[in-house]
Amino acid sequence: MAVTGRDHQQGRELMAGLGPPPAERRRRRNADPHAAAAVTVPADAPPVQAPPLPYASRYVQATRVWYRTWCEAPQAAAFTGTDWQRLHMLAPLVDGYWRAAQSADARGCRELLGEIRLSESLLGATHADRLRGRITIERPKPAPSRPALAGGGDGSEVTDLTARRRRLADGA
Repeated sequence: MAVTGRDHQQGRELMAGLGPPPAERRRRRNADPHAAAAVTVPADAPPVQAPPLPYASRYVQATRVWYRTWCEAPQAAAFTGTDWQRLHMLAPLVDGYWRAAQSADARGCRELLGEIRLSESLLGATHADRLRGRITIERPKPAPSRPALAGGGDGSEVTDLTARRRRLADGA
């Protein structure tokens, strides 16, 4: 039960159900201690020179596409040797997943997918993963454009309202 009135021990006003009022000189204590470690990568940067996937010819096409997707991802610009090594170690699992999927082995898919998801998460696979990893993908700013006309064209088909009114009034 909340008490209203004055807290005699602390000498401050209490509000019903809300606790004591905030201190006048309060300071935020949950600032991000790792904000300086944030990484920004451009979204439209050219693909990085990724190391080739070892034994690529042994893998199914879907695994090679998976690796190429990672090589072309914007966050790959921030990868170091250990990140590429993680992807190389993950490739056999991804390949096993695709092979299990082709053979309709649901249990095999499920087991492999958990480990793949966990490892990809550490590399910033999804938007939420990048937020946790403080990775920002900088989108290019669109060029300022002129507002579109109501007709959607370049303005050449816009009707002169004065001339239109004159024709309507004349009965033409």
